[in-house]
Amino acid sequence: MTTNLGTTDRVFRLLLGIILLAAPFVSGLTMFTSSTATIISVIAGLVLVGTSAMKFCPLYRIFGIRTCKV
Repeated sequence: MTTNLGTTDRVFRLLLGIILLAAPFVSGLTMFTSSTATIISVIAGLVLVGTSAMKFCPLYRIFGIRTCKV
């Protein structure tokens, strides 16, 4: 796996991932009363945090996208 995520992309993914992980438990929004919405939010948050930590996005590789400089 070669790095294909730049710093800005990684920070954005990390922040959005943390928000998606926390939202079902602290937001009090009615859409999270459904367990399906909670599960989708948590899975999406984990994927975003994981790709940020690994500096690699499999979808970026498939589509030939690189946001890192080198």
